[in-house]
Amino acid sequence: MSHWLHWIDLLGVAVFAISGTLMAYRKHMDGFGVIVLASVTAIGGGTLRDMILDLPVFWVQQPDFLYAILIAAMVTIFWLRITHKFPYQTLLVADALGIAFFNIMGMQKALDQGTGAFIAIVMGTMTGVFGGLIRDVICREIPLVLKGELYATTCIVGGILYVSALALGISDLPAMALGMLATLLLRLGAIRWHWQLPVFQGSH
Repeated sequence: MSHWLHWIDLLGVAVFAISGTLMAYRKHMDGFGVIVLASVTAIGGGTLRDMILDLPVFWVQQPDFLYAILIAAMVTIFWLRITHKFPYQTLLVADALGIAFFNIMGMQKALDQGTGAFIAIVMGTMTGVFGGLIRDVICREIPLVLKGELYATTCIVGGILYVSALALGISDLPAMALGMLATLLLRLGAIRWHWQLPVFQGSH
């Protein structure tokens, strides 16, 4: 079980590193900037989660996460040099995959530490969205989490489904798959059809 979770975690880091590299390409950053942006996108949320939970920071304990970032960034750079196009939709899809993976993995780690379901959902949402928020702030973009389309809400819905499945006695992997799939599909639907929560506006 732990072996599979580790590979899922690595995949989430790699996907978020791809989204950070794509944004760095869009902003015409140099090689160092690419690695910095890919790294903060990939490990920012998980680092904050581990610090709040008073745990050893995951990438310090297991440097293979840093290798995954470097490999993902280099492969993305190579692909971009061949195509010479910035695929904005690919950035959004990579970001959606990243929040789906990291949301549930963050929740699972919190639950392993004995937190309640509510705190686990908060930790999962934070793990999923914080790296992308840092990426967008560094690039002087309006963070995706603050735009109208559903973003953090998708993590909350996926998290509720995950803890509900566990409460119903469903085993860990199917419950995780359900939560990840719900988060991903809801986010992809928001990208495609611009689903959003009502916007708070004052009277004119």
